[in-house]
Amino acid sequence: MAFVKVAARGKVGFVTFDNPGKRNALCARLLEELAAGFERLRSRRVPVVILRTAPGAKVWSSGADIAEMKDPRHDPFGYDTPLERALRAVESFPGPVIAMVRGGVWGKASDLLLTCDLVVADPSFTFAITPVKVGLPYNASGTLHFINHLGLNRAKELFFTAEPIDAARALDFGILNHLVGPAELEAFTRGLARKIAAHSPLSVAVIKEQFRTLSGAHPISPEAFERVEELRRRAFSSHDYAEGIQAFLEKRPPRFRGK
Repeated sequence: MAFVKVAARGKVGFVTFDNPGKRNALCARLLEELAAGFERLRSRRVPVVILRTAPGAKVWSSGADIAEMKDPRHDPFGYDTPLERALRAVESFPGPVIAMVRGGVWGKASDLLLTCDLVVADPSFTFAITPVKVGLPYNASGTLHFINHLGLNRAKELFFTAEPIDAARALDFGILNHLVGPAELEAFTRGLARKIAAHSPLSVAVIKEQFRTLSGAHPISPEAFERVEELRRRAFSSHDYAEGIQAFLEKRPPRFRGK
């Protein structure tokens, strides 16, 4: 694997982003390696996994790789895209996944972070949900994911402003389980993983699946779902979406028209 390293030490697995040149952007290759890494640890019956960056990285992940999103006909958040498959690999892993975070978590990486079961970070942590900066319509499952974790008003603010929040505010929002000093981050996260790994893996797996199933138990009518998808299709075929992607690639402010 080029962009993701996978290892296990005792009862704790480690999945490590290792593409600092692109700030661990969630490109297709990294996402495919991420899903494969979790499958490898699942086959080895590793009960707990720490999802982290390589030592020295200043960004946990900069989010979706915009360079791979040039085709306006393609939904980058569709059900069978590498991004969504990677999220499901984390979500469906039988044991808890602990995100150990130094630095920024931006864009779609924020969804990946909240898909993890626990989050431990140091004060360098920042968090931003940024689809509006490039004219992206978010998918329904992802939007519901943020509502479940943050509450409706907080999710709205983070989506509408696209402004980053710091570690202290993220702790207040419930995004972080623990905020610890930089020197403590590694030892604290490993200790938390070992504590979980000492318990019954079957019991933990069943409880994790209960949390996943019950938190997703929000009925929606077929008509409402179809309306949401139609709105997303309009956004993907809009000037604003094409302009947002082009402006990002050209490193200039986008000129949105609202159409």
